[in-house]
Amino acid sequence: MTASSGQLNIAAALLLHTVQRADAALQRWLPSEDEAPTRLHQAMRYSVFAGGKRLRPALVLAAARAAAAHGAKNEKAQPTIDAAIDAAIVAVEVLHTYTLIHDDLPAMDDDDLRRGRPTCHKAYDEATAILAGDALQTLAFEAAAAVSAQAVQVLARAAGSRGVVGGQQDDLDAEGQPIDQSAVTCARLERIHRGKTAALIRASCELGALAVNAPPAIRSALASYGESIGLAFQVADDVLDATASATALGKTPGKDAAQGKLTYVAVYGLEAARREAARLATQAHDALAPFGDAANELAALGQFVIQRDH
Repeated sequence: MTASSGQLNIAAALLLHTVQRADAALQRWLPSEDEAPTRLHQAMRYSVFAGGKRLRPALVLAAARAAAAHGAKNEKAQPTIDAAIDAAIVAVEVLHTYTLIHDDLPAMDDDDLRRGRPTCHKAYDEATAILAGDALQTLAFEAAAAVSAQAVQVLARAAGSRGVVGGQQDDLDAEGQPIDQSAVTCARLERIHRGKTAALIRASCELGALAVNAPPAIRSALASYGESIGLAFQVADDVLDATASATALGKTPGKDAAQGKLTYVAVYGLEAARREAARLATQAHDALAPFGDAANELAALGQFVIQRDH
């Protein structure tokens, strides 16, 4: 499946709108930088408002719209629905930001650059960065609770040892290990990708569905889409780390190879990685078949994921 300029335009428009909506919601939910302890709150806001793509919030919004158009029965007043969507947006974005702060720490990936500027532990200090990540993680669950108890469960599953945290541990454990195409290596690679990236992207789609009270069948289809897009995103990220410049990437390129990380490019090579990202994007698109035109934004985001340059 190849991307049309129309699809990429849809994705660009959605992402632009989402940045505005997400930033407004994040401003409401985050403590002011003048509120004590000020250094902690400044560090949290420094990382949250560092200019990210807001892809996960865009997935929340697009999934909510697709679910609502496809028959989700939500009898709440529109302002209440909008508040639930905004809370889901905040939940996934602040959780994502916490993972980036901790991922960049000296004990983890030890990176100095994130989104084109110093990482949180460089701009502040290591202890403050750890605490900023901790505070953002807890804020994520407060926001998820404003959606529903089920949303908290979905986010917790994505964030824990079977999701992001487990994926990070697998990633650390794989550093410096022999890289080959054995069954053990390939299984570990998929587990890293599912945990570190796909779990939260899948949860973003599920939270969008939960925000509009979507029935189980709709939520399941959106979760399947999110799983495939999450895997495609990480494979594409592996490609970018191997090919993009620091200016385009907004972080240090080539670190995966330098640290001996287990990536799709390291195991299968660059061209195979590009083919796999395209295959996963097609798989994600196929999961949207029941939604018809209601899923146009999600389909467009799927193409953006594999064609982006940062």
